[in-house]
Amino acid sequence: MSLTPDAVKKIAHLARLSLSEDDIALYSTQLSKILDFIEQMNQVDTTQIEPLAHPLDISQRLRPDVITEPNLRNKYQTIAPQVEAGLYLVPKVIEEAS
Repeated sequence: MSLTPDAVKKIAHLARLSLSEDDIALYSTQLSKILDFIEQMNQVDTTQIEPLAHPLDISQRLRPDVITEPNLRNKYQTIAPQVEAGLYLVPKVIEEAS
């Protein structure tokens, strides 16, 4: 799969990256090679291959679910700028689209 410079520009824009024209040409080539390698790996037949390990085969060591810290919510909320019904009130940071 070959990435065009326009595709790299779009990816950079979505990732909020600023790339120079030289970088775009370089990344276009490098990312295309990575995608070609992934495609090559996807074509390998692994139907007869057994997995080496799986996380579900191991039991988790769990600690007891015991409260070890005191509840200091009221203490922390006394110094908060705005609190309502035990919740911290914060300014709206996402504007609605018009």
